[in-house]
Order: sequence, then structure tokens, then C-alpha cells
Amino acid sequence: MAKTESLKAADLRAQSRGDLNDQVVKLKEELFALRFQAATGQLENHSRLREVRKDIARIYTVLQERNLGIVDDPDREGKAEA
Repeated sequence: MAKTESLKAADLRAQSRGDLNDQVVKLKEELFALRFQAATGQLENHSRLREVRKDIARIYTVLQERNLGIVDDPDREGKAEA
């Protein structure tokens, strides 16, 4: 199993809201598969469960920062200039 790097918050802040939502969907599917493997005893890398959960939380945090206006939304910046 290849080692994947966890997502960085700075990289996530540069992405659009749609990209972040797509990533959440993919990560949730991966998390489901990992939980299924863990339940059947086939999971080899248990630390990946924790990494995926934290990546999902990191994306939700960035989205909430945008909702609260703490961090500028790159989607809105493009609309404000136009």
C-alpha cells in the first residue's frame, strides 16, 4: 500500500469550494472502505483511518472559516473583481 501525504490547510485554502466538496466525498468513500476492511480484518494500515478522518476535519475547518469570513473565499474574490 502506497503512503499518501495528508493534506495541508494552506493548500486547501487555495482550492475552490467545489473542489473541497469533491475531496470530502472521495475521502468519505475511502473512510467507508477502510472501516469495512477493519471490520472484516483485512485492514493493513490502521493509521490511514486516522489520517483520512483528520483530512476530512481539515477540509470542514477551511469551509467553516470561509462561512464565518475568517479567511477570504477565492471563489468570491473572482466575482468581486468582475
